[in-house]
Amino acid sequence: MRLFFDARYIRTDFHDGISRYSAELARSVADAASAHRAEVTFLIHDERQRALLPTGAVTLTIHAPTSPKEPFASVLLNRHRPDVVFSPMQTIGSAGRRFRLILTLHDTIYYRHRTPPRALPWPVRVGWRLFHLSYWPQRWTLNAADLVATVSETSARQFARVRLTKRPVVVIPNAPQRLAELLPEGSSVDQGAVRNLVYMGSFMRYKNVETLVTAMRQLPEHTLHLLSRITPERRAALTALAGGASVVFHDGVTDAEYAALLADRAALVTMSLDEGYGLPVAEALELGVPAVVTDMEIFREVAGEGALYVDPLDPEAVASAVRSLDEPGVRERLVEAGSAHIRAFDWTRSAEILLAAATDLTRR
Repeated sequence: MRLFFDARYIRTDFHDGISRYSAELARSVADAASAHRAEVTFLIHDERQRALLPTGAVTLTIHAPTSPKEPFASVLLNRHRPDVVFSPMQTIGSAGRRFRLILTLHDTIYYRHRTPPRALPWPVRVGWRLFHLSYWPQRWTLNAADLVATVSETSARQFARVRLTKRPVVVIPNAPQRLAELLPEGSSVDQGAVRNLVYMGSFMRYKNVETLVTAMRQLPEHTLHLLSRITPERRAALTALAGGASVVFHDGVTDAEYAALLADRAALVTMSLDEGYGLPVAEALELGVPAVVTDMEIFREVAGEGALYVDPLDPEAVASAVRSLDEPGVRERLVEAGSAHIRAFDWTRSAEILLAAATDLTRR
């Protein structure tokens, strides 16, 4: 089987969610390919992407995914005779293809919050908004594939509820990076009383950071660390809301700094009102850190019994949950349950699911 893996979404500056998903899955697919008798070719558009692929990876350089050529990508790929093409997104052109195609839609959050990623060119951002005004463009796009992949059972159920595709849907789970490998040699997670609360995520309105900041007024012994980049206006508004509570704005951190903050007597916190997946929650659990999160379907899937679930609009409930982490046995129970639960989210397993699905397509 000749499998073409679309690796063009791997960023060469820093990973976003799609980039990390692509890079981690690509690495595990390369490792497992021989067992499935698969020859894997990685599609790239930037020579620098080679360095982020497995050593010795076979690559094919084509246009960028934002190029005007993208609608005609399949015509180009036909010349190279792949059996199956897998893309971690759903926008690769499918017209005229002579191969099996697996497209990926990670979640449906952009139908509820239509702000596109800021890194996209403005014409693409306009098209993005128009595309998400209705489900019909997405249905047309996904139905052009043989198989649709997504990253969670929650997303698969959401697709079914709105009849997003007629094609079979396979879940190729997202998985956390191993933050423990980024800690200084010989160090580990500090199991002392929780004093640091870590929020990793954007400051878009639906992320509801306001509840976290308001809750800090009731947690004088704790410090809230807001890790992501933030505009001066949002920082000023949240500082005023904190009312003197201990809130630290890091305005961007490295993965190593992120790991170190989580390992320092910390809990991961998020009161998001909506979420596509919640990778920081998975990363915290994998490191052995408890979480206090919104009670919502996707967080229940990702964290299982490894988190405390609260009403995201109730700062008092958030503060109470944080204080309960210092009660005898609570943190230990959460860490044990979370570590056991998150083991099911593994890149090797995800690669096996993808390769098995691709093999099955070639046999039909």
